[in-house]
Amino acid sequence: MKKVLLVGNGAREHVIAETLKRSPQEVHIIAYGKAKNPGIAALADRYEIGPLNTFEQLKKLAVEEKPDFAIIGPDDPIADGAADALLEVEIHSVAPLKTVARLESSKSFTRDLLGKYNVPGNPKFKVFYNGEGIEDFIRNELGEDFVVKADGLMGGKGVKVSGEHLHSIEEGVLFAKQCIEKFGRVVVEEKLIGEEFSLMCFCDGTHIIPMPAVQDHKRAYNGDEGPNTGGMGSYSDANHLLPFITEKDIEEGVEITKQTAQALFKETGVLFKGIMYGGFIATKNGSKLIEYNARFGDPEVMNVLPILKTDFIEICEAVIGGTLDKIKIEFEKMATVCKYIVPEGYPNDPIKGAKIEIGKFPPAVKMYYSSVDQKEDGIYMSSSRALAFVGIAGTISDAEKIAASALSSVSGQVFFRDDIGTDALVQKRIDHMKQIRG
Repeated sequence: MKKVLLVGNGAREHVIAETLKRSPQEVHIIAYGKAKNPGIAALADRYEIGPLNTFEQLKKLAVEEKPDFAIIGPDDPIADGAADALLEVEIHSVAPLKTVARLESSKSFTRDLLGKYNVPGNPKFKVFYNGEGIEDFIRNELGEDFVVKADGLMGGKGVKVSGEHLHSIEEGVLFAKQCIEKFGRVVVEEKLIGEEFSLMCFCDGTHIIPMPAVQDHKRAYNGDEGPNTGGMGSYSDANHLLPFITEKDIEEGVEITKQTAQALFKETGVLFKGIMYGGFIATKNGSKLIEYNARFGDPEVMNVLPILKTDFIEICEAVIGGTLDKIKIEFEKMATVCKYIVPEGYPNDPIKGAKIEIGKFPPAVKMYYSSVDQKEDGIYMSSSRALAFVGIAGTISDAEKIAASALSSVSGQVFFRDDIGTDALVQKRIDHMKQIRG
């Protein structure tokens, strides 16, 4: 019997719990989150509610339950040192220690790390600690194509891109100064032109095993319009590439991740054990790094874990033990599409605390609870994403139809993007990359 402490209460943790339970081994889940996720509660042997920004209650639970290991889902507790806190009570985690979790929590740390150790994939960039020189750098080095990145965690909303969110250099400089006020520094870099893809890798500090490539959709509305969100949905293809991504693009992403893991160890003396998730962009000059995350992506985790064939417990133990090279990790050759239901007004002015009703939907659809709370009289949304529906099929087109078939089953003050994974949107991506590659 294996006992696993699962930290977090979103859809990411719901699918992790489901995947743990698919293990051929007997698995007991001890869940810990800041609200009661009904999907996790149905799978867990114990569910404790507590804070994710302080760790005394979490440590107390770990001492009581003595799990074999922990999995920490969300970015904030990882950045704040949850894995370090659990290690104090001799519990190892599938999540990196705080010093190497800076790969996600500090954009400047990652850009500087890649630069120092000559890891490929960096765009032209500069880190600023005050407002001096920002406008000169943009005007003289980058021109109209630039990106401003807050140097801290802002839930996928700390990056603004010229032409999309920033409509002048002056707007860019203003946002950069706001980032400096909040975090003490900001990264300004060249805007990369191409198609983005998420490449999550299991990492034991030395060895890297990639998962199928996924494309996430950050913009709130159909046609990639509106503000950035935590992710409105995502899809993956049956061949584990994407229709507009080549094997070479993936190989370059994997190589950048391998070299980054090595650079992290050289820089800190600490092995990164967990999920190293590169947000890459395929350009006419190969794969470039947009950013790293130090955990499973949400929604991307819902594209990859449901098609994982290998025992997830075995993978977790190999991540912690440094033996990923000793196991063969396999995924089914299936396409997946994930679509999120979110509260009206999300992300800028979401309604909070509204009740939703979930009616019947086709049995082929997988549903994951995200930022909801189960109360005696039903399911209530927070101000963030609420429910994810996932379709799995032989093609993206068929998987999209399966996921879409469940969207109308939810009643309440909600909305969703219905174009993610559709033939038209995928073709738009294919055409875009053909144009870029010439």
